[in-house]
Amino acid sequence: MSTPTPMATSTRSRLLPITLTLTLTLALALLLATHTPVAAQTPVRPGRAGSSGSSPDPNTPRILDAHDSVFLEELTWLEVRDAMRAGKRTAIVATGGIEMNGPYLALGKHNYVLRATTEAIARQLGDALVAPIVPFVPEGDIEPATGHMRYPGTISLTADTFQRLLIDISSSLRMHGFEHIVLIGDSGGNQAGMKAVAAELSEKWAKAGGKTRIHFIPEYYDLQGVTDWLESQGIKEKEEALHDEVAIEAVMATVDPTLIRAKQRMAKGKFSINGVDLAPLEKTIALGKRVAEFRAQKTVEAIRKARGR
Repeated sequence: MSTPTPMATSTRSRLLPITLTLTLTLALALLLATHTPVAAQTPVRPGRAGSSGSSPDPNTPRILDAHDSVFLEELTWLEVRDAMRAGKRTAIVATGGIEMNGPYLALGKHNYVLRATTEAIARQLGDALVAPIVPFVPEGDIEPATGHMRYPGTISLTADTFQRLLIDISSSLRMHGFEHIVLIGDSGGNQAGMKAVAAELSEKWAKAGGKTRIHFIPEYYDLQGVTDWLESQGIKEKEEALHDEVAIEAVMATVDPTLIRAKQRMAKGKFSINGVDLAPLEKTIALGKRVAEFRAQKTVEAIRKARGR
């Protein structure tokens, strides 16, 4: 038998890892082709998420007193279930935005306004819950930037993404048994998309059958009506072209005065908007509560008319 040359030994030593790798790869491929995935074979320990055995009975009794809130994200699933069983079968889906709102207001202006107005609407209706407020809406083209997208912090969606989001949210609520889905928007750019979604789902759900109906309520976004009401209260504004208004600031102040930078503005002598003095803060907060109730009253009237009751 001949003795291997140094070159042959060197070549073999280099090929051995490659051969071993190919062999292991082939073995792994055969294993995957003939067996279920390892993750699927591994039993889930009792009580761990994902185990069918750990899923509670949907009829599990609620042993705690229910939290007093109309916002879905603040409730447990048991509280939502029992609220629906007690007759709260209208779900409010509200759209806001993240956009430039003058030099004093937080970017989430519309979302904070909705936090106050949707609660007032739901409590006036007495049979409604509020889905998580949708903060992302069309705000202009992303690239090249147009509209509010020209200002830092703005987040925009395409019209198609916005509508698909609303469709999935509304469809989820329908699946849970809500009989009326109400769409309202606090920004002008949201209205067309919500109207289109309501029309699309109304047709689709009518063909599918079932109790659930969806309603777009444009009456919520009646800014002229708010202006007229303010003037009836003796408050007349002079437009300063800041994308800001007394009613908006007042409602935001009811949620959190820091959202309108009340303290900082008072320190600089800037606590006014459109020629209207906002001091003292307590006065503005009281006005904000009245504005929210006014907008809620008009919206509730429209919702009841759309629902037929």
